[in-house]
Amino acid sequence: MTEQQFHSGFAAIVGRPNVGKSTLLNAILGEKIVITSDKPQTTRNRIQGIHNVPGGQIVFIDTPGVHRASSRLNRSLVETALEAIQGVDVVLFLVEATSKPAAEAEMMAEILAGVTVPVLLVINKVDLVAKESLFRLMEEYSRMREFCDIVPLAASTGDGVERLVELVCRRLPVGPAYFPDDILTDLPERFVVAEMIREKVFRLTRDEIPYSVAVQVESFKERPESGVIAISASIIVERDSQKGIVIGKRGDMLKRIGTAARHEIERFLAERVFLELFVKVSRDWSDNPQKLKEFGY
Repeated sequence: MTEQQFHSGFAAIVGRPNVGKSTLLNAILGEKIVITSDKPQTTRNRIQGIHNVPGGQIVFIDTPGVHRASSRLNRSLVETALEAIQGVDVVLFLVEATSKPAAEAEMMAEILAGVTVPVLLVINKVDLVAKESLFRLMEEYSRMREFCDIVPLAASTGDGVERLVELVCRRLPVGPAYFPDDILTDLPERFVVAEMIREKVFRLTRDEIPYSVAVQVESFKERPESGVIAISASIIVERDSQKGIVIGKRGDMLKRIGTAARHEIERFLAERVFLELFVKVSRDWSDNPQKLKEFGY
């Protein structure tokens, strides 16, 4: 890359659920804009994170995990992930160091079929395996497909992330910046706020609530006179029993969700926040086309 030339472009991060795509994007940006949890399909939308480097700008696209889909929601997520690959300049195919290459072969062939742009294989969670195992893993993957680079890293610690960014930037075409250099994402604030609330539902209810939880921000009002942003949001579940779990005994769980979400939202917005949460039941919304559209999927 020369000083006279500016490189810019789009890089899609794809792979199975729970391999660390969102954690990787947050590590690259140095800021949390994408929610993470150990539940599959936490990421439901195509999310763009904007990363500026000297002489370049990379627009990273985080995608839902690709898997065998059954419900309408899951099929929508897989379509979103596959569409994200179209028109990008680089594809990052993310796998875990603890998974076997043979288990990834079919999914890799399906996702990357017809892809003509450079593909980097990113092996995440290398801190969980011995170096000897990692070398064998890299050799096995290199025999499966011709990757332009194979990059081992640990997204949770940031080890290897800077090298990945450098390799991606080298593969981008010469061109202007797509976004101003002072923004991290093109997502509206309301979207990020809704996602932060949804993450707290996942993390605090653990296995008691399935991932079919949606959040709608009903109002988002800045109050300059008090320096507070007043946010009202609804947590949407599919059954009355789930509503009871989210609310908790005497409202305790909903208070915990609200407090944890408010602290994170305040860090993100750099403003004091008044957060009001409600819980609503929309029966089987994850399999209802009208509701999926209403909730933004």
